[in-house]
Amino acid sequence: MDISSLTSAYGDLYGTVAQQQTASKLENALGADTQPTDQELMDVCKQFESYFLEQVLKQMWKTVPESETVTGADATLLDFHKERMIQDLAAQSTERNSLGLAQSLYEQMKRNYGL
Repeated sequence: MDISSLTSAYGDLYGTVAQQQTASKLENALGADTQPTDQELMDVCKQFESYFLEQVLKQMWKTVPESETVTGADATLLDFHKERMIQDLAAQSTERNSLGLAQSLYEQMKRNYGL
């Protein structure tokens, strides 16, 4: 087994586990029979904004031409770190209220569902 297949498998596993954990947190927070607190609702809205922004950034990154000089294990490692960078950027951006999507979603849910 070479390093590229190992890092690729690790990257795929990490991405899948992270997505499952996020989905589980959202389901637990939204699927409860009790009324969520304001903080829980805001946290879920921020998680959604972070996920949304992450997907936008991934699509934007696809428009950037890739270097043909990086191949094999280096390319796999670069892809792994690129994914982490995008996730971190989306999370940090959400914490700074850069889009305001979480706040808008929070206010709309409070108003429409009487939470």
